[in-house]
Order: sequence, then C-alpha cells, then structure tokens
Amino acid sequence: MSNYTQIYWQIVFSTKYRKPVLLKENREKLFKYIWGILKNKECVLYRVNGIEDHIHIFTHVHPTIAISDLIKDIKRATNSYIKKSNIFPEFTAWQKGYGAFTYSTREKHTIINYVKNQEEHHNTISFIDEYKQLLKDNDVDFDENHLL
Repeated sequence: MSNYTQIYWQIVFSTKYRKPVLLKENREKLFKYIWGILKNKECVLYRVNGIEDHIHIFTHVHPTIAISDLIKDIKRATNSYIKKSNIFPEFTAWQKGYGAFTYSTREKHTIINYVKNQEEHHNTISFIDEYKQLLKDNDVDFDENHLL
C-alpha cells in the first residue's frame, strides 16, 4: 500500500531579536531559495511571504520528513545563502525556535491568502501580537517570557 497524507503546515520564524533586516527588494530571492529547498525535499509550497522581521511558509511536508528537521534545514541553508549572497547586509541569524501549525483542507485557501497578505496584515498588528494570536488560535500553551 502507498502512503497518502494531506497535512498542511504554516511555519513561522523570525530574524534574531526580530530585527527588521529582510529588505523588501530582496525578499523574493529568499522566497525562491526556500521554494527550492522544499522542492528538493519533495514538499509542496503553497505560499511563502513575510516582512522585515519574519517569514511564513505554508506547505505540505513529505511524509518521510520530520517538521523540526525541515525547519532546521531551511534555517541553516537560508542563513548560509543570505550571508554568502549578502542580499540582507544586516542579517545576522534567525531567532531560535519557530511556530508550526497544522490546518485542514477546508482552511487551505484562507491560510494561503493570510500568508499572501502579510504586508497588509502588518499595517495593523505587530509580529509578536500576530504570533501570540497564532499560538492562542492553535491552543498552544506558551510562556510570554520565552517570546522575547
């Protein structure tokens, strides 16, 4: 029997200390690089986007890949890519940790649009408030002291 899965993940992580260093003019290069990583791992990218201090990735992860390993690989590879290409001169690293949330097929288009509209969304809400809301919406217990 073959393996069949349909698990959608929204992955969220920020720059170290949430510094606003992901300049708009080069973000598309970073997003294409992330798409290549996912493609090489047989994952399906539905949308990647972000603003100066964080990114969102909405993807289906191949069933042989642990989400923590995928995120570690994305962060490690993009960290190296950013530094070698110098597309974000003030980038130093990604913040430790991440958020990873699952969604159903019924929610797929809502989350794609949510990720697509990050710039507009952040005209009214900060990253930390958005992140807290994602944690609450997904019933994740968290300690506010660990979000700083």
